[in-house]
Amino acid sequence: MYLKNNFIYTAKKVLIIWPKTLLRFFGFIKDYVSFSKVSKRADMPLAFKNIYPCLKDKITTTPFDQHYIYHPAWAARIIAKNRPAEHVDISSILSFSTIVSAFIPIKFYDYRPAHLQLNNLQSNFADLMQLPFETDSIESLSCMHTIEHIGLGRYGDAINPEGDIKAIKELQRVTKKGGTILFVTPVGKPRIEFNAHRIYSFEQIVSYFSGCSLNEFTLIPDNGGLIQPADPALAQQQQYGCGCFWFIKQ
Repeated sequence: MYLKNNFIYTAKKVLIIWPKTLLRFFGFIKDYVSFSKVSKRADMPLAFKNIYPCLKDKITTTPFDQHYIYHPAWAARIIAKNRPAEHVDISSILSFSTIVSAFIPIKFYDYRPAHLQLNNLQSNFADLMQLPFETDSIESLSCMHTIEHIGLGRYGDAINPEGDIKAIKELQRVTKKGGTILFVTPVGKPRIEFNAHRIYSFEQIVSYFSGCSLNEFTLIPDNGGLIQPADPALAQQQQYGCGCFWFIKQ
């Protein structure tokens, strides 16, 4: 019965999508014919064998992932303001470290190291369950949209229901007193969506960072945009919001 229902669902989806795809392809062929009639450049040959149809890009606005565009922009502005001598990032989206390294030396660490080759940027292995840094040694630290995955096996790490809490303790351990921790994670009604991620309440995150004071809370709500600063009460109203926490270690 499951296979039958799944087949019916798939068939209906194809029937809905197919006419749109067909119309887009006809539009592509029309554009190709129009272009080929006026293309005269000898240095840029045009051949039908080299076509590369991009049928979904004729839209009026540019789509983007609200979480992964806004949270690195939020963090980069804080680092630009603080101007630390060096910043350490643990497993955040790669574009963050590569861009910020243009004006601040960055050390990037990940469970799956990235082979990056840029000046002002170092990339190495680190396990958030046991960070390879001395206690109270890092002035400026970030770990963004990462902790929610720890211990769920998604990236080859060991299964550990308490993995996220242990990793947060490690972040606090290695940060200097008075140092900055930029922390980002999904917020809303607390739950585990195995093996993708966890979603936390605002209160949970603040309690986990008991050794730190909250300097700023910014929210990327379900409906998009950036609320800076945000009322913590808004976090519990989200299904899958993005909480951006700027902590200072006490």
